Amino acid sequence: MATPTLPTSSRRLLISGLLLAATGAIAASGKAVIVKLAYRHGADATALLALRMMIAFPFFIAMGMWAARRAQPLSAGDRWRVLLLGFSGYYLSSYLDFLGLQYISATLERLILYLSPTLVVLIALVMLKQRPTRIQIAALLVSYLGVLLAFGHDIQLEGRRTLIGSALVFASALSYAVYLFGSGQAVARIGAVRLTAYASMVACVLCIGQYLLFQPWAALWEYAPPVYWLSLLNGTVCTVLPVLAIMIGVKRIGSSLAAQVSMLGPVSTIVLSVWLLDEPMGIWQSAGTVLVLLGVLLVGSGVAKKK
Repeated sequence: MATPTLPTSSRRLLISGLLLAATGAIAASGKAVIVKLAYRHGADATALLALRMMIAFPFFIAMGMWAARRAQPLSAGDRWRVLLLGFSGYYLSSYLDFLGLQYISATLERLILYLSPTLVVLIALVMLKQRPTRIQIAALLVSYLGVLLAFGHDIQLEGRRTLIGSALVFASALSYAVYLFGSGQAVARIGAVRLTAYASMVACVLCIGQYLLFQPWAALWEYAPPVYWLSLLNGTVCTVLPVLAIMIGVKRIGSSLAAQVSMLGPVSTIVLSVWLLDEPMGIWQSAGTVLVLLGVLLVGSGVAKKK
């Protein structure tokens, strides 16, 4: 296996890049666990999403202003792209994910979400007639087999709830895959930081607006205190921190190596869910996790070989 070419020869930058990418992956992995803990205190998906985005909103505004300070104004076409990408990647995907977490374990949720890279391959096949390589086809088979193993175990325990939750989270993964596919076309013109910040700002407005459309503002402040502490963690440590850490990490070590480091995410989710949620972790979930991670690695190696 060829050693990946790194964008830096500095040992210090390499180590700091690896640490940043690992920090981002682990921080993002806590989102599902925090959401499930908040559900225990009576919060619903719409309220948790609104609180999360209210907390993250100022940070994304600051990121957007910083990224735009020397950039050209967006064209009308790019403005529409940002709106659509924000809707698909950060609003709809997050909302479906939060809904799904009401029904399934954090472990199964994370495994299904990790199908997004394989879904991008399928979207490229449909939209661009871009045939997958043999490695990518193997990645698809391995990844979906892994999810089926974990899904088959959980459906024996929860039945209908597992079906509903898995369908919602799979729709979330598909929505995020649409974002990944679309952002790949737009990032060269808009810039990675500015696109992420603008799309996230769109999602913040949509999430807060969705709550206000169906419930009064005062109702958002009637939950138990732990809901707000958990939402503070969700909005900062599990939302803003991963975005910044992973972006800086990718600049220092490259996207290929950063993607491999991101494999820590599902493992971290499993550890946290067993520790904090008392979720069972048997042989089928373990086998499924290994297969999904292998599939994501194969997708990454397939993309690298194409380049």
